[in-house]
Amino acid sequence: MMEKACKQCRLIVEGPICPLCSSGDHLTKTWEGHIFIVNPEGSEVATAIGAKTPGRYALKIK
Repeated sequence: MMEKACKQCRLIVEGPICPLCSSGDHLTKTWEGHIFIVNPEGSEVATAIGAKTPGRYALKIK
């Protein structure tokens, strides 16, 4: 299955619905780069991209 990124929260998902936003309308196949967030509370990068839960996030969404 093709990975998609949520346009709202940047989470990379494999299914038809984003588990964080509960939306399938905001998924896109056009994204670049990824980052793994393990501890969002202690991460400046997580704060910069708005990640509040651990996971794999897209850096650039087209």
